[in-house]
Amino acid sequence: MFGRLGRLVVHNPWKVIAGWIVAAVALVLFAPSLSDLTNQDQASFLPNKYESSQAQKLADKAFPQSTEQTSLLVYKRADGAELTPADKETVKRLAADLTGAGVEHVSKVENGPAEGKIALSTAYIKGEQQDKFVNEALKHLRDKAKPLVEKTDLKLGFTGGVAINVDNEEAFKKAEAIVGIVTIVLIIVLLLAIYRSPIAAFLPVIMVGLVSMVASPVIAIVGKATGLQVDQSLNTILIVVLFGIGTDYILFLLFRYRERLRAGDDKKQAMIVSVERVGEAIASAAGAVVIAFGAMLLATFGSFKSMGPGLAIAVIVMAIAALTLVPAVVSLIGPKVFWPSKSWQKQPKGTAFHKIGNLVGRKPAAVAIVSGVIMVAFAAGALNFKADYDQLSQLPSDTESAKAMKDMQLEFPAGTLNPTQVYVQSRTGGKLDRKTVEDFAMSLGGTKGVDKVSEQGDVDPKPHAKFSADGMSAEIGVILKDSPFANSALDTIKPLRAEVHGKAPEGTKVMVGGATASFTDIRTATNRDLSVIFPVAGLLIALVLGLLLRSVVAPWYLMLAVVLGFVSTIGATVFVFQTLMGNSGVMFMLPVMIYMFVVAIGTDYNILMVARLREEAKEGHEPKQAAALAVEHAGPSIAAAGVILAGTFASLMMAGIDMMTQMGFAVSIGICISAFVMSMFLVPSVTALIGHRAWWPGHADRPTHQPTRRDAGEDREPVYAGDR
Repeated sequence: MFGRLGRLVVHNPWKVIAGWIVAAVALVLFAPSLSDLTNQDQASFLPNKYESSQAQKLADKAFPQSTEQTSLLVYKRADGAELTPADKETVKRLAADLTGAGVEHVSKVENGPAEGKIALSTAYIKGEQQDKFVNEALKHLRDKAKPLVEKTDLKLGFTGGVAINVDNEEAFKKAEAIVGIVTIVLIIVLLLAIYRSPIAAFLPVIMVGLVSMVASPVIAIVGKATGLQVDQSLNTILIVVLFGIGTDYILFLLFRYRERLRAGDDKKQAMIVSVERVGEAIASAAGAVVIAFGAMLLATFGSFKSMGPGLAIAVIVMAIAALTLVPAVVSLIGPKVFWPSKSWQKQPKGTAFHKIGNLVGRKPAAVAIVSGVIMVAFAAGALNFKADYDQLSQLPSDTESAKAMKDMQLEFPAGTLNPTQVYVQSRTGGKLDRKTVEDFAMSLGGTKGVDKVSEQGDVDPKPHAKFSADGMSAEIGVILKDSPFANSALDTIKPLRAEVHGKAPEGTKVMVGGATASFTDIRTATNRDLSVIFPVAGLLIALVLGLLLRSVVAPWYLMLAVVLGFVSTIGATVFVFQTLMGNSGVMFMLPVMIYMFVVAIGTDYNILMVARLREEAKEGHEPKQAAALAVEHAGPSIAAAGVILAGTFASLMMAGIDMMTQMGFAVSIGICISAFVMSMFLVPSVTALIGHRAWWPGHADRPTHQPTRRDAGEDREPVYAGDR
């Protein structure tokens, strides 16, 4: 199959290249943009079965004004002193001036409490959190506010809700630009070091750039057709995935192409054989990645469910390009792809990979034990894993919303930023008794983790419950002591729900909603999703390995190695960020990210190594010698791919966003563990120890002919004469 594909592409290169260019141009001009599907609201990804989602539905219906987006205006004196009565009057006047400033979509700016050094106001913006005009409205409001405040003794900062989203959006745009530049520069530098050729260095960048022009619109088309919305981090991750995995596949092909040229094939035949030999490994590797990403469709949390298919589409497009577009271009360029270097013409002698292969072949038991112990040592750190849901702590500390948040906490509890809502709904169809609901609201003030129940309106005394127009629903604002996204705040929601359900007035239904409740439900959904996705994906990937290797033995120890690599990666990340850096936890999405990239790509490297090991066995080499030759031949491409992919993900650490820093470190260290410990040492040594039984029952290692001293077109001494 792949031989036929190789011949078709190599004999029709211009048609293949033209097809890709036409597709790219057409999609860029006429397809929807991926940014149109971006959603910043994590809570909107929750299914309706969760209480916070049900509470949001009630709020949308009964309290339309409460569902407006909000931002907190934080005032303090420029000299840092206590607010004077005149300052407080100024804050009231500014709220009125901003309400009448005529900013589109801003319904009002409402004066709030003032304590000590800090005064607060709240801006209400009509629209949904994912509406782009909401962020634009806040930017316009900030522009209107600056000249007004400059005429006073006060300083103003915006935080909470929309302000955080605006800073988030800007931080991710900056991160996307930084990651894109660093990734491209890094790939070019590393490929120049590997091939000493500018053509070979720039080829993957050009190819992946063209593929990205196709992949992003295709994801957008599928998203539009299926109603798919994606998390805002997808654009940045997509850059890394396409350049990382795409460069890997191109490297696999170029390494084999160089090997065939050394064997004496002409430039077209060399590429045909390369596609034939590497095509199955690339297709199987891509299939494993697509399955890993596709399994996320089983998730209940929509952010996971949407990100998986989006990345799966990108990998499919990249794999197709690696087997069509890249061979077409390289077959035209020929050996000049390695110009001006001439090192491709000679097989290097006594390389590090030759020595590593000898070590694996001579002492497989010792190599397996040492590499296994290293991975287990890393894995031990996973026992201390704690998930962190605090999106505020993930933003750069120099943003306006972060600074204003810090100022607010000088006088007000962190929960003021985003109060939790308790909704009371009549079950009888009649109006709620206002006194009963008010008594219920006041009773919540003593609940553990609750600072106070917020007051409504400007009347004296102020009520604690706000009623809907029909009188059948009530909203109670509860201010928690801790930051609304901190684990301690999330831990408050379960006892709070138990409290309100137990005290619910007769004939009513009570629900807890708001951002903290949403993230509590997200935590529940995430834990459920991980327990489903991991085993299902593992079984499906094992099936792909079984079909590729025609074996029921090899897939199991290969998957066990990948699982160990996954846990090792989490352990190393926990050790760095929790133990060394003192973070309260690591990003809650990190296990899924590690799963998507380390498990899937780690399987890629295993496939490439074991496929080469099988190929050497078919040449008639015994298991230990086949393992040694596989490491020698496949090792350089796996090492190069591992370095480049780890480097591309490490570029995320330059983004200035904590979640990206953690993701960049975790995936890059995971790729290094997969490439340089698991695939280079553990898997070939274990395969050598198991021997021919690893290929049972298909016996795919059965020799097709007797081995010769000529391998890949050159004379080679047997790895060790005693084994022949």
